[in-house]
Amino acid sequence: MTRRDRDSKFVIYQVLYIFVITVLALKGADLDLRRVALEDETVRVSVRDSLLAVLDSLYALGIDFSIKIDPNVLVENEEMKKQLADLNRKLEVIKDQIPPPQEEKPEEKPDEEQTRMQLPISLKQTFIQYTWNTARNNGNVPTMLYDPRDRSKVIAVIPPGQEIKFDLTDQTEVIVAFGSQEERVKVIPNKSPDIKIERVTTKMNSGNIYVQELQRITAFTVTILDNRPDQLKVTYSGPISVTGPQKDANGNIIYNVSLKLAATENQYDDWVEKNEALRESDGRYKANFFFIVVDEKTKDRVQVGDSFFFTDFAK
Repeated sequence: MTRRDRDSKFVIYQVLYIFVITVLALKGADLDLRRVALEDETVRVSVRDSLLAVLDSLYALGIDFSIKIDPNVLVENEEMKKQLADLNRKLEVIKDQIPPPQEEKPEEKPDEEQTRMQLPISLKQTFIQYTWNTARNNGNVPTMLYDPRDRSKVIAVIPPGQEIKFDLTDQTEVIVAFGSQEERVKVIPNKSPDIKIERVTTKMNSGNIYVQELQRITAFTVTILDNRPDQLKVTYSGPISVTGPQKDANGNIIYNVSLKLAATENQYDDWVEKNEALRESDGRYKANFFFIVVDEKTKDRVQVGDSFFFTDFAK
């Protein structure tokens, strides 16, 4: 029983006590509380009705308030009146201090959304078609990946707290199943490789450009950008010398390209004779080269080229 419940019962008992004592002070004889409440001449009708309601409730609980009084007590007890008045004042103070009873709120049950497990694979995870992918299971139950088109075949099983590598083909999404739940994660297309060729020399800007000088320096850099450079096959063509590949800080593949046209002036003359059609209107010759990149899984093929310009073999 809480302290508040005890305080409330105390007030009820005190009120009943005052009621009984008041009746005794007024009546001063043997009495039954029900008879007192029923006598029209004893109390006012409004008070009587309230007393009847209280008494009926108490009698229904088996509480008998019949009291035997000494028949010789026929006069009002002045001392008792004083005590009743003092007790009334105390009850008023106690009544103001006791807070009203509050209804207990029913325990709130978490809704289904709150009890759902968190997706063990980050929503920021990116899956790519036609290549290898990795996924880490941050949950505490095994996670399985399925192709929505064929649920009988598991793409991968990821134990709790582990990361695995797996291959995807043409899926546009995969099902991530964990516990009794599952989510769908999109799979993005594997973009074709991107080839960027940049001229890194100024020697081809002058009026006289010599093959011998272009064969000693790096004239172009070729950068190949791709999400999965390890599955690319790179080839090139033309009168060029290529060093590489190297990788930059972003993992892109880089090649250095120099001209490789003729080791001697006679070889140069032979080349000019065979490629007279490559002479420009301003008298310069042009030698083309190309880089071809093939993604061995997607079968995407990209070719990009550029040109060397020169006027003579050497000074």
